[in-house]
Amino acid sequence: MTSSLPPAAPSDTSVLDLAPVIPVVVLHDVADAVPLARALVAGGLPAIEVTLRTPAALDAIRAVAAEVPGAVVGAGTVISPQHVRDTVEAGGRFLVSPGWTDALLEAMRGAGVPFLPGVSTISEVVALLERGVSDMKFFPAEAAGGTAYLKALSAPLPQARFCPTGGISLASAPSYLTLPNVACVGGSWMVPGDAVAAKDWDRVARLAAEAAALGA
Repeated sequence: MTSSLPPAAPSDTSVLDLAPVIPVVVLHDVADAVPLARALVAGGLPAIEVTLRTPAALDAIRAVAAEVPGAVVGAGTVISPQHVRDTVEAGGRFLVSPGWTDALLEAMRGAGVPFLPGVSTISEVVALLERGVSDMKFFPAEAAGGTAYLKALSAPLPQARFCPTGGISLASAPSYLTLPNVACVGGSWMVPGDAVAAKDWDRVARLAAEAAALGA
């Protein structure tokens, strides 16, 4: 899926269905948010995960939500109910966490936007399935076992679907996307730090186009 996304992602839409590749963005300067998002959308990656790792993150989400109509912007590194509330207030349209607790899961479920809780072990997967959640983030993907681990999960837990994130590159992403239990991948290779620092938005758009082609 590319930039033909609808103008809003309803609450019953999974994050996994937004796009085959979701850019994971760390922003230190709010001024970079809108041009970066425009470059990603131009390259065919409209679903953008802005991680809540910096003081600029929420204002960046707010700016993209207000000024880049082709973008579906959400938050990553969501680790508390307050993060959930702040993200939705800023206009974020999806939530992604590196892990989960019952309190965080309850807050995400009540937010009215798609969400993706993070897992790295089979026990965490089973616990989410018990709670009626079948779509998850697998993090940190490479460190936690990569494609071999996810392939092993597909037989006993075929109902679980994943967005692997963490250490994935343009070269390794296709091996994830061919797995039956992987719907999309998250990564930051299309937003390299040196390109953002240089404000080389044309380069970001080119890298985004390469990534978007993986979903063709």
